[in-house]
Amino acid sequence: MSTDDSIFLAGNDPLGEVAGWLGAALGLEPVDDPELKDGVFLFRGSARTVAGDLFVLVEPNVYGEIDPEPEDVSAIDGYQGVADVRYAGSKDEELQEREARALFDELAARQPGVAMVLAHNMALLTAAYLPGAGIKTFPPRTTLDAADLNVWRPWVVTT
Repeated sequence: MSTDDSIFLAGNDPLGEVAGWLGAALGLEPVDDPELKDGVFLFRGSARTVAGDLFVLVEPNVYGEIDPEPEDVSAIDGYQGVADVRYAGSKDEELQEREARALFDELAARQPGVAMVLAHNMALLTAAYLPGAGIKTFPPRTTLDAADLNVWRPWVVTT
């Protein structure tokens, strides 16, 4: 089973700067990997809720659209970067979700000026953070898609 848990980040800073403060804020160390493309950053650190390691891959958000048709609007369209969170231990979807949520909450507390969205499997919206408004946790099965626009629109950066 392979799952994805991703933190989408809004802002105008170059992605290298975003990766730098993200790594520092979360106490992660950079990992040199010659296989990485330019503009992609890999970090390693300790898991928050269990023993083990986490890996965080920071890259441009290629999943959102700049000017989507109304039926194609997504909660992640207004976010420039994405941090993919992976637990390095046994493949446990609930554990990985819990670890991603812990990083999301920690990052929101340590970088209060940055809007972010936590997504599961690039389909479900777990939580969003907006500066000045705080964190919103969404009901289970809330999608990133236009079908749930009225649920998430007040809590995300829109284009």
